[in-house]
Amino acid sequence: MFVPLSVLEFRDRAETYFGDRVGVVDGDRRFTYRQFGERTHRLANALVELGVEAGDRVSFITYNTHQLLEAYYGVLEAGAVLNPINIRLTPKEIAYILGHAGSKVVFFHKDFKPLVEAFVADLPVKPRFVIMEGAPDGIAADEYEALLAGGSRDPLTPEIDENAMAELFYTSGTTGFPKGVAMTHRELYLHAMYAEIGLGFREDDVVLHVVPLFHVNGWGTPHFLTMVGGQHVMLRKFEPLALIQSVERNKVTRILAVPAIFSAVLHHSELSKHDLSSLHQLIIGGAPSSPTLIRGLEEALGVQTVVGYGLSETAPILTVALPRRFLTEAEPPERRQERQAMTGWPLPGVRLRVVHQDGTDVRADGEQIGEIVVRSNVVMESYYRDPEATAATIRDGWFHTGDMATLDEEGYVLIKDRSKDIIIRGGENISSVEVENAILSHPAVLECAVVSAPDKTLGEAPVAIVVLKEGATATPKELRDHCKARLARFKVPRDIHFRDALPRGGTGKVLKAELREPFWKGHDSRVQ
Repeated sequence: MFVPLSVLEFRDRAETYFGDRVGVVDGDRRFTYRQFGERTHRLANALVELGVEAGDRVSFITYNTHQLLEAYYGVLEAGAVLNPINIRLTPKEIAYILGHAGSKVVFFHKDFKPLVEAFVADLPVKPRFVIMEGAPDGIAADEYEALLAGGSRDPLTPEIDENAMAELFYTSGTTGFPKGVAMTHRELYLHAMYAEIGLGFREDDVVLHVVPLFHVNGWGTPHFLTMVGGQHVMLRKFEPLALIQSVERNKVTRILAVPAIFSAVLHHSELSKHDLSSLHQLIIGGAPSSPTLIRGLEEALGVQTVVGYGLSETAPILTVALPRRFLTEAEPPERRQERQAMTGWPLPGVRLRVVHQDGTDVRADGEQIGEIVVRSNVVMESYYRDPEATAATIRDGWFHTGDMATLDEEGYVLIKDRSKDIIIRGGENISSVEVENAILSHPAVLECAVVSAPDKTLGEAPVAIVVLKEGATATPKELRDHCKARLARFKVPRDIHFRDALPRGGTGKVLKAELREPFWKGHDSRVQ
């Protein structure tokens, strides 16, 4: 008998077989899986009472909270589509996402009320608003707990089309406005299965959600950890000491985070004063890492540390640099740590190649560079309402990542650069074109180019090379302030340099590689 694949099965499994176990910890609040399940049922019924129908989009603007984790199941139980939003984006960008997604209901944490007030007037159609942990106070909104209290605890049984959209995430806007990544029930279900086979999470695992659940490095875990009955610990705001204390207090066993977070923890003065012996694995993703960071974390914490790789479009995890015993037994620890700092090798269910521009495979010699292409049941079917971008990215059945890498004889991939001029700052993708457009809107600027430069804390940072109009004047601070008014803070250039002209090739194109090279001189690759 055919049974459609749905991640709701994971919630139901946890509620049935791990009902009395504390499944969710959010500050002082603790919920067993039975309580968590009941809250998701109430949320589903409340959404239906609000008029939400099958396929409607429901957006969340919040930190990592138990409410957002509840939405991963309650929204889908109502037959709707979950859309977590990047809280670091500008009001203009969020308004675009809500309009593009056609969100019917928008949930927001009370701390983001000013953000909501800043963009609500720009929405083409005003959705229903629900505030979490606060009173409406001037904005027409329902209150989350009151909404749940009025919802039935009886589970809904929606008809699941496994090929229908279940979750909708928007990229960080690497080519202008963010693109919507539409994930189906089937893709999310199979991603959880593949990740579980590859990573081996267990019921006694306690995972700290430090990366925001709207982020590529955060949103797969709510499914595969729930599936095995593990415990979710929510960290609302990252601060190194808060993370360290949460690990000690909650006996956290695994953390998935970007390099900048682990680097900040590793170099925190209070690290050695706390008992973090419960940890047994750290997984670094969202940006390239280095053997130095891997080595530092393993030596300081005595915990296995590996790199993982994935994209918004792949649900997300594709590879993990887990050591293979038959390779590492005869190798020194330094070589093992070098391998664990690589991009990794594919999870079960993922077909990955590294290809030249003509589509032929590179030699598996760790030297030839090509683009990573993949095909898998976890790859998105399309960008939401964007057939042109879809056609440009998925060609001949292969998803083209835009990441340039080598492949060695043991099948380990190592990203060297990006085919597009994407800058990854602390795990956030930044479009150089978007930053350039912001700078060019200043009346004193004639032309500019934005490239990446190494950053000890965040891996990479954008820097701008600017040519001013003849007779015009501007200071770096003035241009950075100009950008701050138009861009999310993480996209603002760290440094601005002035030149009389930009180098150009024969076709008139700015030679960004030439501009970038001085910043990265002495570095083996674009990794810190």
